[in-house]
Amino acid sequence: MSQAPSPLGTPVVRREGRDKVTGTARYAAEHTPPGCLYGRPVPATIARGRVDAVHADEALALPGVHAVLTHHNAPRLKEPDDPILAVLQNDRVPHRGWPVALVVADTPEGARAGAEALRITYETDGHDVLLTEDHPGLYTPEIVNGGYPAVRERGDTDRAFVTAPVQVDATYSVGALHNHPMEPHATTARWDEDGHLTVHDSSQGSTTVRDSLATAFGLRPQQITAVSEHVGGGFGSKGTPRPQTVLAAMAARHTGRPVKIALPRRQLAAVVGHRAPTIQHIRLGAELDGTLTAIDHEIITHTSTIKEFVEQAAVPTRIMYGSTTSRTAHRVVALDVPSPSWMRAPGEAPGMYALESAMDELASALGMDPVELRILNDPANEPDSGRAFSSRGLAACLEKGAARFGWYDRDPRPASREEGPLLLGTGVAAATYPVYIAASSASAHAAADGSYRIRVNATDIGTGARTVLAQIAADVLATPVDNVRIDIGSSELPDAPLAGGSSGTASWGWSVHKACTLLLRQLRERTGPVPADGLTVTADTQQETAGQSPYARHAFGAHFAEVAVHSRTGEVRLRRMLGVFAAGRILNSRTARSQFIGGMTMGIGMALTESSTMDPVFGDYTENDLASYHVPACADVQEIEAHWIDEEDPHLNPMGSKGIGEIGIVGAAAAVGNAVRHATGIRLRGLPLTPDTLLPYLL
Repeated sequence: MSQAPSPLGTPVVRREGRDKVTGTARYAAEHTPPGCLYGRPVPATIARGRVDAVHADEALALPGVHAVLTHHNAPRLKEPDDPILAVLQNDRVPHRGWPVALVVADTPEGARAGAEALRITYETDGHDVLLTEDHPGLYTPEIVNGGYPAVRERGDTDRAFVTAPVQVDATYSVGALHNHPMEPHATTARWDEDGHLTVHDSSQGSTTVRDSLATAFGLRPQQITAVSEHVGGGFGSKGTPRPQTVLAAMAARHTGRPVKIALPRRQLAAVVGHRAPTIQHIRLGAELDGTLTAIDHEIITHTSTIKEFVEQAAVPTRIMYGSTTSRTAHRVVALDVPSPSWMRAPGEAPGMYALESAMDELASALGMDPVELRILNDPANEPDSGRAFSSRGLAACLEKGAARFGWYDRDPRPASREEGPLLLGTGVAAATYPVYIAASSASAHAAADGSYRIRVNATDIGTGARTVLAQIAADVLATPVDNVRIDIGSSELPDAPLAGGSSGTASWGWSVHKACTLLLRQLRERTGPVPADGLTVTADTQQETAGQSPYARHAFGAHFAEVAVHSRTGEVRLRRMLGVFAAGRILNSRTARSQFIGGMTMGIGMALTESSTMDPVFGDYTENDLASYHVPACADVQEIEAHWIDEEDPHLNPMGSKGIGEIGIVGAAAAVGNAVRHATGIRLRGLPLTPDTLLPYLL
């Protein structure tokens, strides 16, 4: 009898899709325990200082208002594992928008009215919120996000650059960006009589939520249940608990009743993280044939006064292209701004915009095709570490993409194609993202009726985790996918890491694969039927993920874009975009394509529409809703395609997969920017490329 084909790689339909479109899927704010109250955070209206007094009488007199929590009466916390969670613990205001009170009422409307009636007076201090290249407070940190060293240098980069016959010396800037998931951050919390805390939280990992709350409230992890069953997007901003999680638990403890908090969208910009702005100075030196001899990439960015978070934007430059010398460095200044945090492909997205724009400028200076320049400098080993790549499909992505896009049919001369008032151009950029894998645990259960049940505290943030984990289990167990049930999204399940760093499927899937392999072995060794109550095996991957791989493991990709720039208005329209990726074995072609296209679309927004502007007077971001913070709509993305190469990599995990959630955004903005330069002959080095920035150069 021939073996059934593997379900891995097939376009299995997302198993929670019907629940979502019919409204039966329940999100954090849709859990309403009996007697539930509603909380409304009150953000600070000053940029820096302290709370002088909170006048709560008028708010408490309103019908339905139960409590006003401030630093005077809020429950005391232990020291949280993240300083942004230490809310209502003192009178300090570190930045505008910091929560200074919480109004709790019978209804959301009552809580909002109470928040508006609250009168708060402040003592203000001078504030500093603007990032500049010459800020006197700039310093070099020891490490940057991800634990990477802030500075790395190979050889004498200054000398190599000065002596290079072809040089590029340019500064690029990317302003602050915000995640803005469709589902705002929300938490419903309740305390049981025995002191057990249950939270339904919009989070990318309920194990992390449980552990953070245990630290903050001085509890054992077993005293907390955190549930994140359905999550309407996060893009990094829900990677760790945010203030509303702690506020809801505090209010529930204070009132003795369940409390629900759904953050208003206008408050998100100040309390749930953002992509920090970066000023990036790049120097490239090359021989006349295009061989790179010097790469120098320095990042300037900001962090908050609450904690240090440094965007690791120069890190991808360390592994991208071969060069005899290289220097990558980060400098940061602590400002009176909200704490930056993760946003889809932190570091890689802004850093590769600058590097890939500079590579395009180098190709122009050389009179060389930008695809060929990248292939020429494709290294055999990782330049920074010298380790061999487990697999490196960059050249294949560039070649396949160029062929599918019709790249070599273009006229390489800038500003050479016109359609009436429209200037047409094409651009290319490469992409990379590291392979991250964390230890995970899972259980596999065989029932007497022949079905299977997998339990793992994975989180589905819209990626289709339930579906692909069922495919992994079905592949090992040689059973139809529909015969496998998946339980995820609760800290009552076997511990698993959060959905972040494109590591989710690789981490969770490895533990599922191991548990199913052990279960299958036990089933084959049995001489009798499966017991009436079934057979369960639990496994973890602590040992497998403990050491560093001897290989450099990264996903790669190539983006190709065509734009039309209106010469009279400065408006940029994307006509078509193509992405080709090398991400190991693709486990579900349907959900993978969705992830690639989603990332590419975010990259288009980064290039053309998305921007968060810091107001220097008031110290807050002016684009704080979806009316002013413009994400691409369907009309902005007329034609977009995602493809991949068949890449076999035995050095990753049992599935042979790499992460795909973030590689799609990396390099996408640079491809669009390079296309705009080709269309107009104008090189702008700051994002986004809005009409007001382009038009002065077109008139």
